[in-house]
Amino acid sequence: MTITDEVLPHEHVRFAHNSERQFAKLLDFYAIEWEYEPRTFVLATDAEGNPQEAFTPDFYLPAYDLYIEITTLNQKLVTKKNRKVRKLREAFPGTKVKIFYQRDYLRLLVKYGLEPPSQHVLDDAGVAELRFDDAVPHTSSEEAGTG
Repeated sequence: MTITDEVLPHEHVRFAHNSERQFAKLLDFYAIEWEYEPRTFVLATDAEGNPQEAFTPDFYLPAYDLYIEITTLNQKLVTKKNRKVRKLREAFPGTKVKIFYQRDYLRLLVKYGLEPPSQHVLDDAGVAELRFDDAVPHTSSEEAGTG
């Protein structure tokens, strides 16, 4: 079997978003072991101990003991994820988690040639963004308070 015939891990997973698939493809290319949404962290419970708020990071990289959350969506979701990551760090000290914002993700795509630069378009503010298969509005990293 040639390397081109080999089925890579990202080909066995149904991802919620194209950005997650592309990130997994990059990890596969560099032979970095990953798990997709392997754990849900309960962040808040009710009086009976039932989960009221939880967070499931997109990826876990066992070799780095690191969780990764890919955030390329609108401001409302970025703010919500930032809050959940803060709560996760408070509730589970020592748990390493990194958020990849839209600008981080776009840089990876261009740097590693996962999407051609022609996929980039300018938004109303003149900031480059990538159109994904997800068909959801995207915000620039500056609008997300990360730039």
